[in-house]
Amino acid sequence: MAMLLHEDIKTHNVLSGGGSGIGLMAAQALAANGAKVYISGRTKEKLDRVVEQYGKNVVGEIIGIQADVNHKQGIQDLFGEISKREKCLCILVNNAGVSSEHLDKEEATGAKGTRKSWFEKGSSSFEDWQKTFNTNVSSIFFMTSAFLPLLEKSTETHKGWSSAVINVTSISGMIKSSQAHFAYNASKGAAIHLNRMLANEIVTSGMKIRVNSIAPGVFPSEMTTKESDENQKSGIPKEDWEGRVPAGRAGKDEDMASTVLFVATNQYLNGQNIAVDGGYTLAAGL
Repeated sequence: MAMLLHEDIKTHNVLSGGGSGIGLMAAQALAANGAKVYISGRTKEKLDRVVEQYGKNVVGEIIGIQADVNHKQGIQDLFGEISKREKCLCILVNNAGVSSEHLDKEEATGAKGTRKSWFEKGSSSFEDWQKTFNTNVSSIFFMTSAFLPLLEKSTETHKGWSSAVINVTSISGMIKSSQAHFAYNASKGAAIHLNRMLANEIVTSGMKIRVNSIAPGVFPSEMTTKESDENQKSGIPKEDWEGRVPAGRAGKDEDMASTVLFVATNQYLNGQNIAVDGGYTLAAGL
């Protein structure tokens, strides 16, 4: 992945869920530009594969740390591990995410059919909503809260630099359609609002830490394609999205990489949610 070198990100980073998909795209972009990137995830084999496959012949470094950010103890353990290795943290990318159960759109016609799809089906459950919100919303709050001291230390250490939190949301939290997965879209809408609240509360508390989010459209990932290859990469054929979005294709690694670098390095950006979607929101409507 070739791109211009950003001197500002020769720093230290934590990525939650950097083993595949958008998290891996972000890790590659940052490491290619000189950053020391810590990727975390629950599956050690995935992390090891990323380090072996993508951690060589880059300006920076990729280091895997096994962690579970779905509960406070897992986050505390990750904070402790990073604190042992680094004096500060310059960029935190909250990328952990899961989809939710799909509800049958064909059945959801009329009051009875809609009730059957939305309420009666066993896959439509409080547990599904709780699991989805726990990963897509709660983990953002607790990860950001836990790492504030290391993020603040980065701002104090590097003159002219304010540390950054990048939350990965989704255009699914912006558009009017449920896309047949209410819990997922609602969680991403909540994540977008949480991003704004965190930015505000951190600023009003006197901390110089920027908080922004990236809302991807359709990008190849294990969530969107249900699989990845031996290189931890997923693919979406161009023809699948021709005529469905103005760009006529799904997003590429380079599209996400340039967005991550922009949000990470732009010192004048704070409290924003950046949609990178090939015009999906224009077609779908907000």
